[in-house]
Amino acid sequence: MTAGLRKLLAFGTGVGIQVTDHDLEVAVARVRPTGIEVLGRMTIARFRERPAAQWGAEYAAFLTGLGARHLSATVLLPRRETIVRQVPMRGVESKEMEAAIAFQLDALNPYGEEEVLFGWSALSGGAVLVGLVQRTVVDQYLQLFTEAGIAAGVFTFAAAALYGAIRLGPPPPSAFVALSRSLSSAIEVYGESPARPAFSAEFDLPAERAAALAAAELRLDPGIAPVALESLLPPPRVNPVENDLTRNALPYAAALAGACPHLGPLANLLPPDRRVSNSRAIFIPTAVLAALLLMVAGATLAWSAIEQHQYLKGLEAESARLEPQARRAAALDRQIAHAQSCAKLLVAFRVRTRQDLDALNELTRLLQPPVWTNQIDLARDSVAITGEAEQAAPLLKIVDASPLFQNSQFNGISKVGAAEVFRMRVERRPGK
Repeated sequence: MTAGLRKLLAFGTGVGIQVTDHDLEVAVARVRPTGIEVLGRMTIARFRERPAAQWGAEYAAFLTGLGARHLSATVLLPRRETIVRQVPMRGVESKEMEAAIAFQLDALNPYGEEEVLFGWSALSGGAVLVGLVQRTVVDQYLQLFTEAGIAAGVFTFAAAALYGAIRLGPPPPSAFVALSRSLSSAIEVYGESPARPAFSAEFDLPAERAAALAAAELRLDPGIAPVALESLLPPPRVNPVENDLTRNALPYAAALAGACPHLGPLANLLPPDRRVSNSRAIFIPTAVLAALLLMVAGATLAWSAIEQHQYLKGLEAESARLEPQARRAAALDRQIAHAQSCAKLLVAFRVRTRQDLDALNELTRLLQPPVWTNQIDLARDSVAITGEAEQAAPLLKIVDASPLFQNSQFNGISKVGAAEVFRMRVERRPGK
């Protein structure tokens, strides 16, 4: 979609809620082709400690005063309660994406046997951004919001909201690292690059160090100059003073992404039967036109109803005659497929031990002293490494240069004395 067409279709109003450790940050934004207006911004303090009906009444009064009481909210869950993965899905059609992600859910799920919910957003280059959350977490927030009378249509996470909100404005650079200060005084980092379409993290490190780690994750030059996160979001032409984007831009980004879901649906972690939709009055003209179109199509098809009926009877008779042969052919196909599957499985088991030993030898060669490891967990498609190094960031490029590994990323880095303790997840190349 071109930038001009996207601007023309940018029409809607959204409520964004960021869930923090103690408060709820709420922003309401109206998006029009002529510009963006922030209708209001408020903080619901200490919502976990207060009766839900009390702060729910504050929220309802706030929306009522803005004429937005009918809107459902787009809720950003805390970062610590969600897991975000980027999955290559080149060539998979949108209608098949949900099933394709569910097929890989066991490999993406870090919670073991606990039930998880997932949502996804399409990225550039055929990749998708997948978020996972435990069902118990979603149920707890839903119960809390229901008690408060808050209608929630989307539960999502920061990376998906920022990716969608940024694209409501001018096209962003092809590669960048953006920084802002979070409410907890940590460094909020968001970036994009050709190698990694979206990256979002929070670091309790100096800004320069956080930018360098983000550049390493994005496979960018370590010297790339970071930009302010709020400078990438479309600037509102009307903005109340309490909506200070330099202090926290995430509620504003959630409101923008929720206002225009037709321009890029958000990754929604809510089950479909628990989502509350906004008013559908704007779709009445479309529904009327669709009904008229169906009436015209039905009248056209009625002219040939008799001929089609006779043709279908002939097809059914021929199908009944050939059905026994088709069943026998299908049974033979299943037997052949089963035999082929067994043969492939036996071959795979024969080479698996050799592949695992090759992977361990390669890691021993790559992670040379003074780098050392505490733990290496080998899976069929990935390796989890815990260890210590003087500088952890260069290890991504070293490991990715191997013919056996790809798409390495840090799950955490902490400073211990003069060294850095790191947790790294590395994907094994297929067949390696």
